[in-house]
Amino acid sequence: MTTAHTTLAVVLSLVFLPLGLAKMAVVPFMRQAAEHLGMSPGRYRVIGTLEVAGAAGLLLGLASAPLGVAAAAGLALLMVAAAAVHLRHGDPPGRALPAAVLALTALACAGAAIAAG
Repeated sequence: MTTAHTTLAVVLSLVFLPLGLAKMAVVPFMRQAAEHLGMSPGRYRVIGTLEVAGAAGLLLGLASAPLGVAAAAGLALLMVAAAAVHLRHGDPPGRALPAAVLALTALACAGAAIAAG
């Protein structure tokens, strides 16, 4: 495990854990985001659950590289889908940018985990 891998895993977990928990709890700003994208609260809860599981997987991946790689890859796919949903919904590209940046960061975390062995 390298410093880069550890840093990326912790930072991504600190981003995804609260966002996922907010989606699972259907807090008002997340409910508004779901409505904006035409999603049901139930689907948004599923997405939140996947984000929380991914965050946990990233942290557990610090002890088991294959788990960390799988979690990072799953979060990257989730964020690519999020960016696509924003663009398909007609949002300006700037609304999809955070998801795209998180996808690239998750891929970098997976790469760092693979390089660390």
